[in-house]
Amino acid sequence: MPTGTFSVSVRLRRTKTETAHVSVPITDELMRPNVEGEGRKLDAEKVMSEALELGKIESTKWEQEGEIQIELHPLQTPPGNESIQ
Repeated sequence: MPTGTFSVSVRLRRTKTETAHVSVPITDELMRPNVEGEGRKLDAEKVMSEALELGKIESTKWEQEGEIQIELHPLQTPPGNESIQ
């Protein structure tokens, strides 16, 4: 009988939550007609969409929020099998 040790590979997932504040410039593209009266209003969906785009630029300052979470990955695949994400 072999005297070596054996092991089992378990796939883990580590999630780090980060937050950032971005300033969305108010432009004509972010406005919509005010259906409740005169003038125009900010279109909240467009503002949020633009904020998400600003979050992608490298100069956005992200800060870690809370603790890093480590959990079992829902798809247990063998090491080196990158075809399943």
